[in-house]
Amino acid sequence: MAPEDAPVDATADRTLALLWRHKLPEPTGSRGPKQKTTVDAVVASGIALADDEGLETFSMRKVADRLGIGVMSVYTYVPGREELIGLMIDQATGEKPHPALEGNLPARLEIVAHHLWDEYGRHPWLLQVDTSRPWLGPNIADRYEWELSAVEGSGISDIEMDQVVTLIAGFVASAARSARDAKRTAERSGLSDEAWWAINAPLLERVMDGADYPISGRVGQASGEAYNAASNPQLAFRFGLARVIDGIVSFVEASPAHDSGDPRSA
Repeated sequence: MAPEDAPVDATADRTLALLWRHKLPEPTGSRGPKQKTTVDAVVASGIALADDEGLETFSMRKVADRLGIGVMSVYTYVPGREELIGLMIDQATGEKPHPALEGNLPARLEIVAHHLWDEYGRHPWLLQVDTSRPWLGPNIADRYEWELSAVEGSGISDIEMDQVVTLIAGFVASAARSARDAKRTAERSGLSDEAWWAINAPLLERVMDGADYPISGRVGQASGEAYNAASNPQLAFRFGLARVIDGIVSFVEASPAHDSGDPRSA
């Protein structure tokens, strides 16, 4: 059967309706016995669980336990685990209002990037989800519109605008994942970065001397002294973001559709 001939997935339809539940009219005949909880409460409970434990062991049963209801009852509100996570993603995306996009193009892109960075800091489990086919809820739609507005008027094509937004989002996710991994490593080992570096730095200085590792020994020593650790995720984010934005601005300046003005003031 060709994809276009495939039957409509009732689960997908129901999940999409749940995502837009606050903008859709109440279904006819929806009145009935008083419910024990609500879809909003199930989603909030899922977010709290994911914030505490991540998604590795996330389950409908754990969500039900937090709500004080039976696990089968949860399925009367959401179709399943993946669908609940989709609802959680959209809810977390709309948790904080989008800041005003002010200033020139680099400034606006920085605002977008820092907003995403802060979101990953509040909800690290967002880094564990597959975003290749996102759940298109109202908050995700609002986010996309807001992100595109940061690039609107810069003189590049619609496809290029989408790719700029994708590039910024991908870089932030990668940097946030590295920061999360560094934090989790410190928590699991029981050693702070500073303590780990204090233990390992003396030996590293001996084995990576100037004779065998003239460049990496010098750079590694300078970096270790500056970071007091093996790496500095915050600095990596700021430095990498600045270079990514530099590249975007250079691309916009070279775009045939761009006018002769400076995109930095766009």
